[in-house]
Amino acid sequence: MRIAQVSPLYESVPPKLYGGTERVVAFLTDALIAQGHEVTLFASGDSSTEAALVPGAPRALRLGDGCREPIARHLEMLEEVCRRADDFDIIHFHLDYLGFPAARRCGVPHVTTLHGRLDDPELEPLFRSYCDTPLVSISNAQRAPLGFANWKATIYHGLPPDLYSFHPRPGKYLAFLGRLSPVKRVDRAVEIAHQLGMPLRVAAKINPEERDYYEREIAPLFAERNVEFLGEIGEADKDEFLGNAAALLFPVDWPEPFGLVMIEAMACGTPVVGYRRGSVSEVIRDGVSGYVVDSVEAAVAATARALALPRRRCRAYFERRFSVARMAADYLDLYRDLAEHAPRHLPAHRPSLDLVTGADPCAETA
Repeated sequence: MRIAQVSPLYESVPPKLYGGTERVVAFLTDALIAQGHEVTLFASGDSSTEAALVPGAPRALRLGDGCREPIARHLEMLEEVCRRADDFDIIHFHLDYLGFPAARRCGVPHVTTLHGRLDDPELEPLFRSYCDTPLVSISNAQRAPLGFANWKATIYHGLPPDLYSFHPRPGKYLAFLGRLSPVKRVDRAVEIAHQLGMPLRVAAKINPEERDYYEREIAPLFAERNVEFLGEIGEADKDEFLGNAAALLFPVDWPEPFGLVMIEAMACGTPVVGYRRGSVSEVIRDGVSGYVVDSVEAAVAATARALALPRRRCRAYFERRFSVARMAADYLDLYRDLAEHAPRHLPAHRPSLDLVTGADPCAETA
């Protein structure tokens, strides 16, 4: 198939440091090429790929020269996608709702994978206006707030089997990997480690808008407890960081869409203790790859039990459910179905409301 992958421009594909969506795009693109498909990647110019790269910006915007209008860059890239649309059998957008107008007018089969949270009330009218747009969720929990939307599949993320090495013996510390954001609740991780009397190592990115939160709430907490803060780490450092941990703590306090770090830890054989929010109970299997909990007290008890889980069984669970081969196969099945059944050269605009009857095309019919 001739496949276009349209990635965000904030990070390169794959990202140099933090960046879940771009990492998934990289893995999927590589897997599709390995199977003989012709892939064009719309992404930042510093991306590293065997696909035909169409740069939407010279460098990843977050690590570039200070782009002040990132949406303008993305719209320019989407215009180029539309200009080349007839070159593809299917176009796969990874820009959340930003790509909806371009998808509707591109005139070829397309699908959008949504990578973010969907529980904001402002999203409902937008998604009703684009209820004909084919969508993929990355967990069943993610799609729940917008159940009326045109969901075609839930496709879990996958990783290459050799990306992380299996570590058969647990280390002496607990790990936290992600962002130092209020919704990620590193403070809970600190408390869990403190109650267990174990050191905590934190590898995390601090967004500029969250710097005050870190300085006010988190930095003093790190200073008074047994915490080593490593800052933001890259792909090359994750294997050692996650693989040598006794367990990964994932105490989130938001509707997590997927949580890529959970399967990264499992790939190393490291169990995960996560809070029951969003996708967590879909990704973790209790007693096999970790435990799902609802409180600090439960997390302390579960982490103690997780230290004794067979790490080989945790790795095997990752291989069964979260391989890149499975992810690519799921997407290819969907691509073929959409390419076979979706009409080409759709109207440039289909109104969200029938101006004569006032009917809502997204409304459920009896």
